Parts: sequence; structure tokens; C-alpha cells
Amino acid sequence: MTGYSADLAYVHDVGFSGYAVNAAPGVLAILRSAGVHAGLVVDLGCGSGIWAARLLGEGYRVLGVDVSPSMIRLARRNAARAKFRVGSLLTCDIPPCDAVTALGECVNYCFDPRNNARALDAFFRRVYAALRPGGVFVFDIAEAGPATRSAQLVRGDWAIQYSVEEKRGILTRRITTFRKSGKACWRRTDETHLQRLYRAVDLASKLRDAGFRVRVVRAFGSLQLPRTHAGIVAIKR
Repeated sequence: MTGYSADLAYVHDVGFSGYAVNAAPGVLAILRSAGVHAGLVVDLGCGSGIWAARLLGEGYRVLGVDVSPSMIRLARRNAARAKFRVGSLLTCDIPPCDAVTALGECVNYCFDPRNNARALDAFFRRVYAALRPGGVFVFDIAEAGPATRSAQLVRGDWAIQYSVEEKRGILTRRITTFRKSGKACWRRTDETHLQRLYRAVDLASKLRDAGFRVRVVRAFGSLQLPRTHAGIVAIKR
């Protein structure tokens, strides 16, 4: 249940942090428009701490949770003043807080095999209970849509190739990572990531049942989300 081994976590941090960077202004605007200008933000699926570092810089306190110990090690380097824990967002303790975020399709991932619609019902209610009145829950999801593709990318000390296939509501991403080790050696790591795909309209209904006011967005500020992705903003009444 770890996901993102050391080398893939490194590649994600140095090569794929643009999403968190580009989403940050829009998500900050959502928090502020709801009156959350300070306080504790619990960042679930925090990855390597890029968003956590931005929150710290804006005056928030941060608790980050991620299932990958390798990601947590990077996060502690990138956002040293935040607190971090290894854990599943489906079961981790969520302390009383002002906002909860889960950026980067975290809700879809099946690193915790208990991820299903019923588990999300319980998860949403736990988030609701943790938030103060007026608190905000912001996350994004991958929805169903044409997804069969493959790609490869080569940089100075790493390379990655992956393929993506969707079948019966499950997206399978097969990833091979190469990372330079020494002068002439390259280390190879293979991982398979599964995502359970959800419809934004269905999750919005679950959130309303939990007590939230909800809206679905297709952009975080100037960052337009991919066609098969959606952002969800839920505010505790």
C-alpha cells in the first residue's frame, strides 16, 4: 500500500510538480473567498510537499499525509515547517482544521485497496466532522473518458515511460522509472498504479449528503483541468 517508490517519488518531485505549482493560486483563491485566510490546512495525498510549501509561505499551518514514505521524506525537505505523517487518506486521523485539500487525483488512487464508493462516504463524513463551520474541502478527481496512451520522457539523471489504459471504471497506469546511479549505472523500477474512476456529479451528491455545500469546477484559477478531470469545492455549513 505504499505507492511511489523512492525513484518515482524523486522523478515526480523534480519533473512533475508543475500541476501543484500551477493549481496553487486558484486553490488559494478558493480558500480565501470562503474566509479561510489562516489556520490549519490538512493536505491529504501531500506528495513531495510542493503545495504544503506554498501554504506555509502564505501563512497557513500544514499537516500533510501521504501513503508513500518516500514522498513524505521529500516533503519534509521541501516544507520543513509543516508536519507530515505516512498514512492512507481513507483511515488517517484528521484533526480539527480550517481546510482540507487533496490535489492530484488522490481520491482516485487504489494504493489503499479499500477505496470504493462506500469508503468515500465514510471519508467525506470524517472530513466534515474535522472542519470548523465554514471550513473548505478542495480536491480533484479523474473521471471516465478515453485514456489509452503511452509516453516516455528523458532528462539528465532520470527517464520514465508509462502506459495508461482504462477498463470498466479502473484506470491502470504502468510506469517504468530509470534513475542514474553512479557514473555509468541506471537503476530500474517498475510500478503499476490503479485508479478507481468516479463521476464528479456522484461525489458531489455524496458530499451534500454529508452536509456540505458543493460546487464542481473545471479550473483552479487560470489552470484549466484536463477534459476528464474535475475539481470539487465543498464548504461545511
